[in-house]
This record gives sequence, structure tokens and C-alpha cells, in this order.
Amino acid sequence: MSKDKHGMPTYKSHSDRTRYVRTTSYSHMENEVGAPGRMNAAGGILKYGSVRSAAADWSVYPLGTKFRVKGQPHIYVVDDYGSALAGTNTIDIFKPSLRLMRKWGTRKTEITVIQWGSYERSARMLKGRTRYHHCNKMYVGCKRKLNSRVASKDIKKNGAL
Repeated sequence: MSKDKHGMPTYKSHSDRTRYVRTTSYSHMENEVGAPGRMNAAGGILKYGSVRSAAADWSVYPLGTKFRVKGQPHIYVVDDYGSALAGTNTIDIFKPSLRLMRKWGTRKTEITVIQWGSYERSARMLKGRTRYHHCNKMYVGCKRKLNSRVASKDIKKNGAL
């Protein structure tokens, strides 16, 4: 199995619903200049309740992907992305404060994907943002998956992607 730049496995098929990933955390409190506050990349509000927001490379975990972190009672939904996540298997977990963000830190975590998001929706949203390198990289990755036979097989096997 190939590995990403952090030494974590990369998965070629959606049939592997249990995965080992590197997780980091982020908070809207650390936003850079011009960042949208509590808004996520999908245009909604970052979630922190029984369902919580997460950021990822949308060509790996497409927009709307729902998963559980082993040992956590919450469901996470991929509704955000970050420039450092493009090209990795890393998932960034949203935390509402810097204290909680630092407490999470960086972990190697087992996740179980409950439902895959949509590469089509991800590509549609990223299309107008391709002037940014990380968005272009994710857009190209989404389009590649949509055009591949692997995606076609996964769509039939695991539901709409």
C-alpha cells in the first residue's frame, strides 16, 4: 500500500471503510487574514455538536463524507478543506476554541466511513476556485476519480459519490 507525505496509508478504493489516518485539529479562532470566521468551505457554519465539521482533501474524502472516529461518540462530516490537506490522507477536526484545538493536537486515528460524499458536488464547488493551487489540485483529483472506472465501480457498489 502506498503512503502519503506523512507516512499514512493511501486507499485506492472506497471498499476500505475502516481507515487509519493522521488527524489534526483547527479552530476558527486561528484564522488567517481574510478567512471567513465560522464559515466552512461549503458555505455553511462550522458544526460542533452531535455532528461535527472536519476538513480534508475533497479528492480523498469528498464533500459530505460522514465518518466516526474510534472512541468518539460524534459523527463528523467533511464540509471544509485546507491548503495543507491537499494531497494527503490527513483529516482536520474542527474545534471551537484554541484550547480544544491544542488538546487534540496530531493523532494517528482509526476512522470508519459511514457514508461517502460526492465527488461531483466537490468538483462543482471547487471549479470556480481553481486559481488557488490546493483547490486546483483537489479539483483535478475529483475529476480524475469521476472519470475513472474505479469511481464507477465504487458508485455502483457503495452508493452515490
